Amino acid sequence: MNEKAIAAVAKSVRSLSMDAIQKANSGHPGLPLGAAELASVLYGEVLKHNPANSKWADRDRFVLSAGHGSMLLYSILHLSGYKVTMDDIKSFRQVGSVCCGHPEYGITDGVECTGGPLGQGVSMAVGMAMAEQMLAARFNTAKHTIVDHYTYSLVGEGCLQEGVSSEACSLAGNLKLGKLIVFYDENRISIDGSTDITFTDDIKKRYEAYGWQVLAGSMYDVKGIEKLVNKAKANKKQPTLIMLKSIIGKGAPKENTADVHGAPLGADGVKEAKAKLGLPVDQDFYVVPEAYDYFAGKKAEWAKKEADWNETFAAWANENPDLKKQWDAFHSDAATAEVADVEYKVGDACATRDASGKALNVIAARYGNLVGGSADLMGPNKTAFKAYDEGTFSPANYKGRTIEYGIREFAMSAVCAGMSLHGGLRPFCATFLVFADYLRPSLRVVSLMKQPVIYVFTHDSIYVGEDGPTHQPIETMTSLRTIPGVQAIRPGDPEESMQAWNMAYASKDHPVCMAFTRQALAVYEKADKNWKENMATKGAYVVQEGSASPDISILASGSEVNMALAAAKQVEGKTIRVVSVPDLKKFSGLSKADQKAIIGDAKRVVCTEAGVSTEWLQFTDKDNCFCIDRFGESGPANKVAEHLGFTADKLAELLKK
Repeated sequence: MNEKAIAAVAKSVRSLSMDAIQKANSGHPGLPLGAAELASVLYGEVLKHNPANSKWADRDRFVLSAGHGSMLLYSILHLSGYKVTMDDIKSFRQVGSVCCGHPEYGITDGVECTGGPLGQGVSMAVGMAMAEQMLAARFNTAKHTIVDHYTYSLVGEGCLQEGVSSEACSLAGNLKLGKLIVFYDENRISIDGSTDITFTDDIKKRYEAYGWQVLAGSMYDVKGIEKLVNKAKANKKQPTLIMLKSIIGKGAPKENTADVHGAPLGADGVKEAKAKLGLPVDQDFYVVPEAYDYFAGKKAEWAKKEADWNETFAAWANENPDLKKQWDAFHSDAATAEVADVEYKVGDACATRDASGKALNVIAARYGNLVGGSADLMGPNKTAFKAYDEGTFSPANYKGRTIEYGIREFAMSAVCAGMSLHGGLRPFCATFLVFADYLRPSLRVVSLMKQPVIYVFTHDSIYVGEDGPTHQPIETMTSLRTIPGVQAIRPGDPEESMQAWNMAYASKDHPVCMAFTRQALAVYEKADKNWKENMATKGAYVVQEGSASPDISILASGSEVNMALAAAKQVEGKTIRVVSVPDLKKFSGLSKADQKAIIGDAKRVVCTEAGVSTEWLQFTDKDNCFCIDRFGESGPANKVAEHLGFTADKLAELLKK
């Protein structure tokens, strides 16, 4: 190791970070100043990467979970040769800059995930490490190893306090993810002061209890960091937490205090820090020449590593054409087999969660890269792989397609995000609809990153029954639909459930949430013979024609389509059109003309959904919304519905008015 060059890189990281934050008059200098040596050693000596190709499939992944310290990442990406220019650095935190306030996936070359909300980054890193193990088990052969990389993450005090990191790290220990290495920037400072005021956990014991190997060292011992990484790599049976004692804001006037965490140093503070660090006081955005020279000298070595891998990959592909075909399909979301949809007859009845389970197995047979599971609810969620089962993903079977997430909804979603970001796999996860509340912060980030993670939610309404209002989602569908980019589908019968899965898998740039019933729903005849395409492209279609100018058009989602059809039968002397709206958000986004073509030239519009009326008021008034704007009750499903006045008979009374 060239320690002199590493010191030059670390000094340059501090220089660029201070000046970028000061110029923006916004940012977090504490972490970049405190952890510059780690970034320098990682990108110079540890990572298997090639800045000339940030998407190399077998690269090591690095996730900055403590995303507020983004200038640490942007500085080292710039110095090591990724597509982050000095002009980008100088426009830190400005509109249109690739150097965003927190790292954003898809914006900046070399950024592996959107790691802003604390704890989510390291949780996504767990997913990336899981994906590496899955793909290695499936594609490596005795003769050729084509999947063999590590996942690294840097966490701070805040990441370890957030519950999602505990969930994910507990899972990582259980799965013995030996190729996951996490660095802990142990400065013991947070925004409000010393962590002693809130955070006195024994982190070493905590992570050992999770099943991790825990090592310790100094952030400023670069040779020591390299040795610790090598020791971590030698342990194939445990993820490793490397605790590095550090000084937040190292070199700044207020180093080792909360004041240096989240605000610029000020012009005088920057000058004082530069003088202390041996940087030119009157030169902004200074880079020690030896830092550039050091990374320039690495280019050939990095290029050779990728070239060697390409050679190995070509030999593997030549000797394993079937595996190569599968690899290509996995990485392009292409079908690996031709499998027909589940078919139903009008009048067939089952819970849409059961129909979802059948559809899932069709998709699993059609697409070999589908992996996933539920939050300890495989039976109720109907998410078991059946004929296509390859076992549960575990240390004894990393080839398994079924993932047992345990009761960890937040981490489950973040892990899926990491697997999706890694590439090669299409993850899904499942829980009860009401528990979407536990994973919503991750779903928001998944949508920000435009990742096509699939969410299966069951027990979608008051018809959960005896579990009571804590388990009966009322506002949940509306809250999911309000997240930008999220597609939320609530199918009305088993046929729509199969189509919902087709729609979910067709998504390539956004997450899809599907909500299914516990109670049985009958397959209804569809007046629109092009209903599958209209469901996918318009979010709604005509189930019962009524007439071109009906007296009433009923817009309904999910189980309420069957309710609407039953209610309509009780009304004499009125023409009634029934419209299924499984994707209300997509239907809401249509032009008024396109909506009217589906609703018809109706004299009156009635809307019904077993949830809040908020979104439906765009089509009608409050008096014509047959919805539930209160929490549910505990009792048998039908009794709860009767108690709330949410029945076909009561809907018929509204239609007769």
